[in-house]
Amino acid sequence: MGEQVINLKKVKMGKIKYVVFLWVLVVGWGCKEKKEEAIKVEASDNFPSEMVSFFANPIAPVFVGIDGEDAWDKNLRERGYILFEDNMYKMWYTGYNDSISPKRFLGLATSKDGINWERYGEKPLVPETWIEDMHVVKYDNKYYMFAEGQNDVAHLLTSSDGLNWTSEGNLSILKVNGEPIDPGPFGTPTVWVEGDKKYLFYERDDLGIWLATSEDFKTWTNVQDEEVLKMGPAVYDSGAVACNQIVKHQGNYYMYYHGSSNPDWMKPGVVALWTSNVAMSNDLIHWTKYSDNPIVEGDFSSPILVNNGKENVLYTMHDKVQRYEYRK
Repeated sequence: MGEQVINLKKVKMGKIKYVVFLWVLVVGWGCKEKKEEAIKVEASDNFPSEMVSFFANPIAPVFVGIDGEDAWDKNLRERGYILFEDNMYKMWYTGYNDSISPKRFLGLATSKDGINWERYGEKPLVPETWIEDMHVVKYDNKYYMFAEGQNDVAHLLTSSDGLNWTSEGNLSILKVNGEPIDPGPFGTPTVWVEGDKKYLFYERDDLGIWLATSEDFKTWTNVQDEEVLKMGPAVYDSGAVACNQIVKHQGNYYMYYHGSSNPDWMKPGVVALWTSNVAMSNDLIHWTKYSDNPIVEGDFSSPILVNNGKENVLYTMHDKVQRYEYRK
């Protein structure tokens, strides 16, 4: 009888321990889930909706190439760039027509509302120079244009009015040790200026994005000789990446960039899907990609964010200009 009582006590104690174990397990798992949820919320807070949430308005493109056999800008290509100043949108863009010339030309269009655009003149602004995939910075009352030339080599142009441009030659990019980077293309030049500090983001065959700094906008030195933004690991940008714009918002930096899942995009006849994406950084070197990239659906790339003094408006530039409003 005494042994039975002892055995019953052991059974009861075993059940109690089992129940306690289950309770600790459930509570612990719940805490883990709450911790993971908190991490997710914190990560999403780094990408506020005004930087990543947009819808097309209007649905149709707001700017396209001219439908004319002899038009120099029958087709649009690569990134154009938009500045909002003096209550007006100014858009520099690349036009081309292979039936009349292999060259890529610079054009300008303006708009009061960001939807209806008017071309400036009937001819390219700088007909003698190959200009595509441009980025425009206004610094000390002077316009600086960084663009790709022939064979995807980045070069610089300057202007006092945004209309008449002077070629300043190719950019010079040096490795950390002061030696020139290896021969080959270096394109999609994107410049960020903060105070007196000048930063250049560039790509090499769209295989990654590098960062360099400069004192004069012409000679640049890598911050590091490795990419600051690599392709992948997600599929949407596993084949190509290139930076289009840097924006600072609430103390963080946002990189608007285009990417493709197709590593064979350069091969003749290959049709590749290009998307618009965002990454965030607090030091311009270490970047976190937005988990819900791409930020717009479909084959719309080369994103540019424009603040008109009231709200952010997103444009995708290739190969026609689409407009997107902030989804509040």
